[in-house]
Amino acid sequence: MRKSVAEVAAHFRVKVPTFSNAPEESYPGTPGTVVREEGGARVMQSMTWGFPLRLKGMSPTAKPRPINNIADLRKSMWVGLARQPQWRCLIPLTGFAEAEGPKGAKTRTWFTLKDQPIFAAAGLWRVSDEWGAVHSMVMTDCNEAIRPVHDRMPVLLLPDDYDRWLNGDFDSAVAFQERCFPDALIEMTRTDELWVQRKASVPM
Repeated sequence: MRKSVAEVAAHFRVKVPTFSNAPEESYPGTPGTVVREEGGARVMQSMTWGFPLRLKGMSPTAKPRPINNIADLRKSMWVGLARQPQWRCLIPLTGFAEAEGPKGAKTRTWFTLKDQPIFAAAGLWRVSDEWGAVHSMVMTDCNEAIRPVHDRMPVLLLPDDYDRWLNGDFDSAVAFQERCFPDALIEMTRTDELWVQRKASVPM
């Protein structure tokens, strides 16, 4: 997210933006900016990216693993939240990156949307015991514009989609995951930036 809090708030019609500690780049297990609805109004807040998951055999003191992607809204882990609009959210973006290249020397390839300096990915959120408010990003099969780099992509939303994602029925939410986002709207930029796997840093 390369835009200011005020610009993001204006784009998503958030009347009273709150302070966010989310950085310009968000990684699984770190804070990210999220827009959700509460009492009929949109609010913007920082949430940890990833639902905490404790695997069998993990030490009670070990940090949970962040589940940052939602492959299928109909799966048991997600369907209860996805059926209730109050747990849906918008994840503001100016772009997203995927890794490309040989192992050990992968670089970032960035994707943006034509004529859309700010857009959103579909997400779900909840309040966790471990990290407080958390969110996860809904994924779908890639379109042809993404395919040279990855076989999956976020469920991307344009301004006309926001209300339907936040307030539509369950079938409408699933339809977003099943549609193919238009290839012509995607712009790809290959870079020499190294794809660095950063260690997650989550609130304690």
